[in-house]
Amino acid sequence: MTAAPTFAARLRGLPDPETSPACYEGVALKRAVAWLVDVTVIAVICALLVPLTAFVGLFFFPVMMMVVGFFYRVATIASGSATWGMRLMAIELRDGDDRPLDTTQAFLHTAGYAVSMMMFPLQLVSMAMMLLTPHGQGLTDSVLATTALRRRR
Repeated sequence: MTAAPTFAARLRGLPDPETSPACYEGVALKRAVAWLVDVTVIAVICALLVPLTAFVGLFFFPVMMMVVGFFYRVATIASGSATWGMRLMAIELRDGDDRPLDTTQAFLHTAGYAVSMMMFPLQLVSMAMMLLTPHGQGLTDSVLATTALRRRR
């Protein structure tokens, strides 16, 4: 029986924060701004959908935001390893081998984010981790061995 890989081994392909600090510089703030952009985009999409629901969507607007947001995040992360807000801020999500996230990883990352948002203390832990961990990973990032990096050319 083999032992589970250590946390550091799961991130073997990512740039080392000590030898390549530029890859992680300012990412936590950029993630926060990207989140604001994404919430705005999702709200606009939902506002455009409300008339198509004969305005019944107004009664379920928070639920609509969650559902539309889930699909938006999965679709944008799966197609380019970043939401539109992340692309605007020039950051991207990468897996532990420094590859873009695939559709399954995008779904799992979004599901983890959704759980964190539903249980606010988890979101607080996640935000603190982004600020305090060497790779700037949130809670979901740590579980999935993903991280956000500055986009490299």
